[in-house]
Amino acid sequence: MKRIYYLLFILVFLTSCHNVSKNEEQRIDVAKVVSDFPIGFSLVTHGDMQFVAYYDTEHRLTVASRKLNEKEWIYKVLDTSVGWDSHNYITMKIDRENYIHLSGNMHVSPLVYYRTDNPLDIMSFKKINYMTGENELKTTYPAFMDGPNNQLIFHYRDGHSGNGNEIYNVYDYETKTWKRLLNTPLTDGENLMNAYMNGPNLGPDNYYHLLWVWRDTYDCSTNHHLSYARSKDLISWESINGQKVELPMTISDTCLWVDPIPVKGGIINGAAKIGFDSKNNVLITYHKHDEEGKTQGYISRYDNNNWNIVKLSNWDYRWNFEGGGSIGKGHVMINSARVNEKGTLRVDFEHIKNGKGYWLVDETSLSPIKEVITGESGGYGPTTDANQPLVMNKKIAIDSGSKKSKDKSFILEWYTYPANRDTVRTTAKATPSMLQVVEINKLN
Repeated sequence: MKRIYYLLFILVFLTSCHNVSKNEEQRIDVAKVVSDFPIGFSLVTHGDMQFVAYYDTEHRLTVASRKLNEKEWIYKVLDTSVGWDSHNYITMKIDRENYIHLSGNMHVSPLVYYRTDNPLDIMSFKKINYMTGENELKTTYPAFMDGPNNQLIFHYRDGHSGNGNEIYNVYDYETKTWKRLLNTPLTDGENLMNAYMNGPNLGPDNYYHLLWVWRDTYDCSTNHHLSYARSKDLISWESINGQKVELPMTISDTCLWVDPIPVKGGIINGAAKIGFDSKNNVLITYHKHDEEGKTQGYISRYDNNNWNIVKLSNWDYRWNFEGGGSIGKGHVMINSARVNEKGTLRVDFEHIKNGKGYWLVDETSLSPIKEVITGESGGYGPTTDANQPLVMNKKIAIDSGSKKSKDKSFILEWYTYPANRDTVRTTAKATPSMLQVVEINKLN
């Protein structure tokens, strides 16, 4: 009899474990999407509603909505279609009055902007395609963000690689129109270069943190001078040590330099990341070439009136990136530094030769303690060689909505071929991917 009870206990235990495993993650199909090339989609969870913006199998910009307790979606196809350009991602934001704003499908092209006429109603999306009407003919990298005092901010690049400025607008709720947040561009390449931005992002110290590299031409190898600035209000800006800078910020503002990496020095736009130590000091991680010409990972923090720059890796590999267009997955990727156990930091990385792993870093000195390899790198595929098989890469979009829950979170997931320098792929035809919302339940 005891044996029977024991077997029944094991059966109940295994069944309960199986149910827990099922409850950890739930997938909700949205629609089939373009998978010939990677491009960014948008997921926004707001109250008891969820919204997804994507390009369908015919490359049409589409918005889907559902109630969180339902799996059925409502769809709205908008009158703009993407070609093959991975720059033309989609960004979407819901304002404090519940109107939905959407922008995307832009790469040095006229502004694409939609807004709903009715709150939370995707069927009422209306094409507007202008905000202030100025400097909106060569737009790229659109982004909505929350500003101080619950402002709705929109920023973008005006111009092109090697010659562009960062423009910031703010939404006027009374008139439902946009106006300039700044009476000047945030950065100015002075017809010689442009700034490739990471941020601004609100940090734990209540500053907005902005990181960028300057770039001289369309050729990604001409990135140089890793730079940083911060602001309390997105209007007045300063260096890491509190030195005020006049706008627009330019390459001549040497107080903003973190690392004056030269052209062809091994940093690419998007490579540098911001993190924070246990005292909320800014940590910047990135890659560049060392004195022997090898591509290495670095970490930097402002200590004793200087940026303390420490090399984390000792890799025998040089990543030679060059040219224009989307180059796809980086051969070397360094993530943001974060606090690990007491007195240590952790920096994750992925390397085409060395695999996936992380460094444990001494928080006081920033010296690497050890490098740990956790697995092989994946998702790399040739972009032009017809004799090599292409590899489907997983794409993820983080939920940018206002719904915060201790019990669950959402991400958007789909698969695509790697980038093809923003041109039509002729070597292979991709099967459309199923776009899914992944609901992740946090179990105790």
